Amino acid sequence: MYHYTDSGLRNIWLANGYKSKRTPYGVAVAIEDVEGLHRVIGLCLAREKPKLTGREFRFLRKELGLSQAAFAEAVGNDAQTVALWEKNKTRLPVWADRLVRKLYLEATGGNEKLRDLLERLKNQDEQQRESKWIFEERPRKGWSTTTPRKAA
Repeated sequence: MYHYTDSGLRNIWLANGYKSKRTPYGVAVAIEDVEGLHRVIGLCLAREKPKLTGREFRFLRKELGLSQAAFAEAVGNDAQTVALWEKNKTRLPVWADRLVRKLYLEATGGNEKLRDLLERLKNQDEQQRESKWIFEERPRKGWSTTTPRKAA
């Protein structure tokens, strides 16, 4: 069996679905379907685990493609708070545990509106840091703004 730690979780073991190969640098392992493996891990965590650990919360958040900052912003917190949950330095709130599970189940279940929202949240960090607002005055219409653009 192979102890799979690349997920960030310490308790994942693979009975098969991987290949080992000896190299000059040691043994290399290739997982045949990493996306499928991560999906099953995520579904097990979201459906079956009574209470998520910080590492498990981080796994689901990352599988959703959200940074700590994007998740924190979406729930009215700061990234440092999320980091503390994930490092088990502070207790993971029940609401955050439930929310990340529901988001994961909905996203993997094909909820397109949620996927669109997650995509916007993923891009939020970059847009906030690098956007500039352009305002223009139009005759007889007054001032208006265009969509924020990345700074040049």
